[in-house]
Amino acid sequence: MASNTNTPLALFLAFNLLFFALASGCTTCPDATLKQDKSAATCPIDILKLGVCANVLGKLIGIIIGNPPIKPCCSLIEGLVDLEAAVCVCAAIKANILGSVVNVPLSLTLLLNVCSKNVPKDFQCA
Repeated sequence: MASNTNTPLALFLAFNLLFFALASGCTTCPDATLKQDKSAATCPIDILKLGVCANVLGKLIGIIIGNPPIKPCCSLIEGLVDLEAAVCVCAAIKANILGSVVNVPLSLTLLLNVCSKNVPKDFQCA
């Protein structure tokens, strides 16, 4: 009679062992970390407004009274995550809104860094 009461317990333990062995032994499982899909990223703001960022990239020298050119530019991308900000600035560069930009990666990095944003890893403005 003792074997009848232990059978469900033994089955339960066997299935648990099997389940945990299969779950932890996955070597080809997709990466569990959340990745940002860079190809699907869009700019949630009007890129024409980023024209105020042209002064940040330009050769502006001297004392500025009032709002420095950094403030209006950074306030536009302030609430965006790094990927969205990079996509917006990249779109503005591509649309020639920021003037003629010779070195796109450098300009993108400079503008984002001035606004306390980072260029996402492996992001390319293409």
